[in-house]
Parts: sequence; C-alpha cells; structure tokens
Amino acid sequence: MNEPSLPASTRRDFLQTGGRIVAASALAGVTIPFVHAQDTNTGLQVALVGCGGRGSGAAANALSVSGPPIKLVAMADVSERKLNTSYGSLKAGHAEQVDVPEERRFLGFDAHKNAMDCLKPGDIAIFTTPLAFRWVHFKYAIEKGLNVFMEKPVIADAPSAKRMYALAEESEKKGLKVGVGLMSRHSKSMQELHARIQDGEIGDIIMMRAYRMAGPLASAFSKKWPGTPSELLWQISRFHSFLWASGGCFSDFYIHHIDHCCWMKNAWPVKAQAIGGRHYREDYVDQNFDSYSVEYTFADNTKLFMDGRCMVGALPLYSTSAQGSKGLAVVSKNGDCGTPSSTYKGQKASRDNLIWQSTDNSNPYQNEWDALVSAIRRDQPYNEAKRGIDASVATSMGRMAAHTAQEITWDDFMECPHEFAPDVDKWTMDSPPPVASDPDGRYPVPQPGIIKDREYKA
Repeated sequence: MNEPSLPASTRRDFLQTGGRIVAASALAGVTIPFVHAQDTNTGLQVALVGCGGRGSGAAANALSVSGPPIKLVAMADVSERKLNTSYGSLKAGHAEQVDVPEERRFLGFDAHKNAMDCLKPGDIAIFTTPLAFRWVHFKYAIEKGLNVFMEKPVIADAPSAKRMYALAEESEKKGLKVGVGLMSRHSKSMQELHARIQDGEIGDIIMMRAYRMAGPLASAFSKKWPGTPSELLWQISRFHSFLWASGGCFSDFYIHHIDHCCWMKNAWPVKAQAIGGRHYREDYVDQNFDSYSVEYTFADNTKLFMDGRCMVGALPLYSTSAQGSKGLAVVSKNGDCGTPSSTYKGQKASRDNLIWQSTDNSNPYQNEWDALVSAIRRDQPYNEAKRGIDASVATSMGRMAAHTAQEITWDDFMECPHEFAPDVDKWTMDSPPPVASDPDGRYPVPQPGIIKDREYKA
C-alpha cells in the first residue's frame, strides 16, 4: 500500500507521471458531508489545499508514511490545470490511497473550506498555497479540529505574523499537531550535528555563513502579464515573483539556511543589516532583487552572514557552515540540508582535521511526515507553528533590511503596519491583485534608502 520514500528533490520539483486524469469540477460553495472512515483503525484522511509541485510532493510523503493507510480524500486549488495534474500524478503513484472523486475536487478561493469539510476532527489538512493565505486556512483548520501540515514560509509581514502567533497559541491549547515544512530540522544528519555543537565539539559559535547562489527559478523572473488568466491568478502562478505571495525569492529560497543556522545557534537574531540590488533586468517585471547579502546579529553579538544570488552564469555556492572557538562545522554541504554534515578541528575543512562526518542519508521530507503522523497516532505534543513563524520573521527581517537599506530589529519588523495582501480572506476569483502593474506592465520594486519604512511604495 505504501510507496518507497520519494527523493528529497521531489517536494520542490514534483515529477509528473502518467495516468488518466479525470476532469475536476468547480464546486465552490458546495458543502460535502464528513467522509468517515469505516473503522477508526484504518488510518487518517488528508485534504490537499494547494496542488502545485510542493503540495503534490507533500501529499506523496503523507501517503508514504508506514502503518495504517493514509488516504487523500479531497483537493482544492484555484487552478483547474494544477489540480488535474496533481490528481493524476498522485493517483498513478498511490492508486489505492487516493480517493478523490470529482465531487471532492474543489476550485476557488473558498475551496479550502470545501476540502476541509470532507475531513473529520483529527485528520490532516495540507497547506501549500502562497503564504498570504496561510493564516486564513490555518484559522479554518483550527475551527474544524484538524491537524495541519503547512509549507514554509508562513508569513511575509507583521500583521500576518501577529495573526499566526495567535493561531499557533490557539492550536496548542486545542492539542492539535502542526508540522511546518522546514525539513532541515528533520535531517538526522543535522540533528546529530546539533547535538554535537551543543556538547561543545566546536566550542562556542562565533560566526556562521550561509550561501544560496544559483540560477533563478523560472517563476522568480517574470515578464509582463500576458493578459490571461486574470492578473491575480497569474500572480499566484508566478508566486516567487511577488512579495505578497512568497516574500519573494529571499524568503522562499533562503529561509532553510537561516532557520537551520539559528537552530545550531539555539537563538533568533535581534537585528539585521543588508545590501542587495537588481541587475540585468531587461524586461523582467517581478519584485525581486538578484543579489542579497545580509548580516544578522544575535544578542551575544555573534553574526550570521546570508548571501543569496539568483543569476545566470555566476559562481554557484549552496552551503552553510558554523565557525566555533575550537573548530568548524559544515552544516549543509550542498543544498538546503545536503549531507554529509561534519565537524573539524580548527577552521579548515580538511581530511586531516576531520572529527566527525554523518552517514545518515534518510529523506528529511519523509522524516518530517513520519514524525507528524507518529505524534498524531500516539497523541503526543507536536506543534511547529510558532517556530515556523519565528523562522519566517527572522528571514523577513533580512529581506526588509536589504529592501530599505536600514538596520531592522525584530521589533522594527513586528511593528511595521504594512500588509502586503490585506483582506485576503475576502478574495474571489474576480478580485483584483493586491499589487497592480503600471501602464508598462511593471510592478513596484524596493528602493533602498528612498523608501525606508516599508519594502515598496504601496
């Protein structure tokens, strides 16, 4: 019944497989009764809200958890094409566990409610839409008594963060289990490294470095809206290009490095200063910078340097390290959580200086699902919501510092009243986008040193 664990890359680049794809129906507003399992021992039910590559990969991981079978019983999206593609791929890979007839495939901005209405309390809702919708979906899941898996990042602005912190507290009080897609924390290699750092193997951490320098994803560099579908739906399909939808490439790409470095340090930064800029923009109209360099400062004055770049033809670097008073740790050798992690005497990562190198190559994407489902089945405390918000705030501080050319403290960010997507809970398929293009099809971009109190002129 359970397929082998998918490679780690498939959560980000879900390979679409064959199989007959059944057309989805637009049934927004239709309420479907709870789908009850015939026997409480047969397993959990899952609803997928957001059917892109990340959602499809997360659902596949959920269906791959061992034990009583987990079933996918409802799906929701604003794109019929994505919903159809996701359904076909998941059905081809997990035929017996995908039970989503046309009447449980929902389209529209209210589709999340329809999908979650198909679950019973204690089942799992998966949220993999653009982050602006996260608090809306989380709120409804809590009302329904559902456990949750949500993708990162979970916020891009302070008003959303405040809502999410309140919801996180409510979910904890209700005993709900919540997983957040910061899979580095579930890398067994990194877990062992964290324990070794806490035991003093490299001494006190005095500096950390993180690099995520690669060519851009297609959806991070966008050209002019072609006129179809609606501008709002087009922006959702190009979510990396817009701050409201993803926090831009900085928040969406770099959060893993920032999160696992802060984990190694056991602290969140108190302030950030940064530089960044746009280069070779030609006719691209997105809101991203091409390069970022952020200096994060912790309460004890140690530093994390996060360098990011999305540029064709430039030197690729994709790793993290921690320098201690006695030695060096390679946290991620290549990738968001690329093995092997290792520790060294002194500050040179050479064979002669090697103290320890990890050997575990288990899939962290699968590990995080195994941990979440285990906690649900055993009714053990498990809630990553607050930590996911903290990681998203820390990441957003660095982005805001680069976009404004100001030093941004944690409190500065949390006190900024600007909201990228106000009233997102009221959107319909006919709603205008939260950021509109100018007559030339371009969108407002950050102007460091000119606009200092927010990331662009609203």
